[in-house]
Amino acid sequence: QVQLVESGGGAVQPGGSLKLSCVASEDPFSIYAMAWYRQAPEKRRECVAAVASGGITNYKDTAKGRFTISRDDAKRTLYLQINSLKPEDTAAYYCNAVYVSDSGEYTASSGYWGQGTQVTVSS
Repeated sequence: QVQLVESGGGAVQPGGSLKLSCVASEDPFSIYAMAWYRQAPEKRRECVAAVASGGITNYKDTAKGRFTISRDDAKRTLYLQINSLKPEDTAAYYCNAVYVSDSGEYTASSGYWGQGTQVTVSS
């Protein structure tokens, strides 16, 4: 089972920026599409950004222009740069490998979720 460790979250003011990191413990990282998810209290976990093994990216509408997902396969690390943070971005952020389901939605490949990293945006 791959261990995923997220970090980089914190408490910031609206308009601030954060760069989140996710490190995978196993070597077979580069062949997987990866994604960032977030889950706010009383909300469903949602995928906000994904990057294919070849580097093609996709973003949730609310994340476009503010979120940038990237990967460093040599370091088995996934990144999420978030700019212009808004209070509604407040959530625990998680990473996972993903695949596209029959319905066209990104679905987590692994049943394991890390501890996540908390992003809190408030004045």
